[in-house]
Amino acid sequence: MKSPTSDRIKIPPGFWTGLHQLGIAAHDVARQAKLPLTMITDPVVTTAQYFAIWQAYSDLMGDTAQGIIKLVTVFETAQYPPSVLATYHARDYRDALKRMARYKQMCPPESLRIIEEGEHCAIELEWLHTEQPGPPMLVGITLACLLELGRRGTGQPLTAQFVEFSHSMGDVQALEAYFGCRILTGATTNRLTLHRTDLDRSFISYNEELLEILTPALDQSLHQQPHSRSITGMVKWIIKRSLTGGRPDIQTVAKELGMSDRTLQRRLTDANTSFKHLLTQARHEQAREYLTDPSFDIKEVAFLIGYEDQNSFYRAFRSWEGDTPANWRTEHLHSTESK
Repeated sequence: MKSPTSDRIKIPPGFWTGLHQLGIAAHDVARQAKLPLTMITDPVVTTAQYFAIWQAYSDLMGDTAQGIIKLVTVFETAQYPPSVLATYHARDYRDALKRMARYKQMCPPESLRIIEEGEHCAIELEWLHTEQPGPPMLVGITLACLLELGRRGTGQPLTAQFVEFSHSMGDVQALEAYFGCRILTGATTNRLTLHRTDLDRSFISYNEELLEILTPALDQSLHQQPHSRSITGMVKWIIKRSLTGGRPDIQTVAKELGMSDRTLQRRLTDANTSFKHLLTQARHEQAREYLTDPSFDIKEVAFLIGYEDQNSFYRAFRSWEGDTPANWRTEHLHSTESK
């Protein structure tokens, strides 16, 4: 069974920066993925939405291999979140990979399994909390980042021994040029095999003082992560991420949380609330947030918070604010500008 936080994935701001450098707007990715645009400013998504974002990026790029290479090479190390940034300041490549595998637990749905044997070090990609395999673009980016980690950390043009992908990856020759080895597609697993001797290479970016600060904080976050949000907070979060173009029901949300709808109802009752109340709150909060952005027309706001027609949204908003969405927006924007 999933823990309540097992399906929460935070997209690092550097992801959007990297896409911008490639000429891809975050709004275009959101629309291609059919996800609410607020994920750009509040970038916590479910596994399904995370996969949809990567598929949208792949669709906009056109070729999986080129999308992998371009994003991995343009992404600046400083843009990584602390859990990944810490790996770049490890003592050596082996230490960095072990840290990456450990802290990946804080960044589901990917999981890394490291196997050292003989002259080889194989790193296998597995998925947490989902039976659905991730899109090829995400798989390729994950394995390419592991090699990029070694290259940037050691300052050497390291190559892999062998790379295996379970799906088609587009321009395989381009990937072979990047990884410096043969690429196999249609494999039974997604795996990067490195030269084991490279793992002993020291990192020129090693920073002992920074690691002494980051490591305890990251370990504490890893320990506390499963208990970091209340049931009401999680329900509202899932509702907000599921509103676009529809109205989520309690069965859908309960399934996301890995429990029955009856169990969820009981837990919400214990918390002195109800699913209907949280749904209304979520819609109200999202409506206010969208209306503060002039780029959204009111018809689009209605759709984004799950109303099939604009009139139903108008009636609901009047009951929340005592005013029409248009008047509320005008007054809010005017008061903001006058400050």
